[in-house]
Amino acid sequence: MPTATRLLPWLLLAPSLAALVVITGYPLVRMLWLSLHEYERAQLLGVPAPFVGLDNYVATLTDARFWTVTARSFVFMLVCVVLTITVGTLVALLLTKLGRVMRLVLSLGLLLAWAMPPLAAMLVWGWIFDSQYGVANHLLTSLTGDDWMGHLWLIDPVSFFAVAALVIVWGAIPFVAFTLYAGFTQVPGEVLEAAQLDGASARQRFFRVQVPYVRTIYVVLIVLSMIWDLKVFTQIFVLQGIGGIKSETSTLGVYIYEMGMAQGHYGAASAIAVIFTVIMLAISAYYVRATVKEEQL
Repeated sequence: MPTATRLLPWLLLAPSLAALVVITGYPLVRMLWLSLHEYERAQLLGVPAPFVGLDNYVATLTDARFWTVTARSFVFMLVCVVLTITVGTLVALLLTKLGRVMRLVLSLGLLLAWAMPPLAAMLVWGWIFDSQYGVANHLLTSLTGDDWMGHLWLIDPVSFFAVAALVIVWGAIPFVAFTLYAGFTQVPGEVLEAAQLDGASARQRFFRVQVPYVRTIYVVLIVLSMIWDLKVFTQIFVLQGIGGIKSETSTLGVYIYEMGMAQGHYGAASAIAVIFTVIMLAISAYYVRATVKEEQL
């Protein structure tokens, strides 16, 4: 094969690779450099940053709050992933059963929820759970007969994360539902019909026929949901601003922001971000391996 022919694919990829290096590579290198130095607000004004080696990592890994926030983030992520996949599956199955018109209506509703920017969505959800004028309090007062007006949903950490999970799952369901719906429509109808003739119930047909056909899709969706829910920032940060207690509701994304932008400990925040990146890469590695295996089938 001529040299020019072998080089052509790399020449075509060169602009994209260069942009990727600039946009992604430089921030990663800069973050790693900051994590190895004592970088505070004084360094922003030109004071040299002392090299401290792994001190920032040691301080992070021996900080009880870091482990508390990490555990809280993982528990919250697991709850959101389970709810997202479960509800997304139910909506996808509903799409396969609906007629053309109702399927179109439901699809449009899902698309609107998916297209709404997170910040705009949070303003709406913040109004829904407002203590004085919120729809949630008004509705509960009407249904139960008790006075829910003035109830603070975001003060208690449990109800705070319940609201946050509701918002995050609401925004994630459309992608999961559409992806699974596309997968379910590829299951051969004759296979489902044969299983039904053999006496398999709807539940058995789902778990023994449909799920195996879309198993790889489930793997990809679960891994992606874990990544998205673990690095969630906007929803938690906005809810904290509305009324949440930061010390009891921060997740990893918000914690990094607090250490860096709020408190000015940029070196320590970078160390936390590097550890967080390693965790995300570990999760992403499974996703990449599953994707490669699927392409080889």
